[in-house]
Amino acid sequence: MTKVPALALAAAVLAAGLTGCGQKRWCEHDATDTKVSDRYCKNHVPGYEWEHGDYKKKKKKKH
Repeated sequence: MTKVPALALAAAVLAAGLTGCGQKRWCEHDATDTKVSDRYCKNHVPGYEWEHGDYKKKKKKKH
């Protein structure tokens, strides 16, 4: 009975990988929201994470 959960897990991983291929993504430094080399996220460096969508610099509101 261990084959069924393993198959379900494999299917979930495959589905997650396929949905990520069609999306735009980049690696970003969390503290500064600065786009950086993908190697930081690929190497799981703390303080960096994948971002998705259209990359646009965030504008700060002037008060």
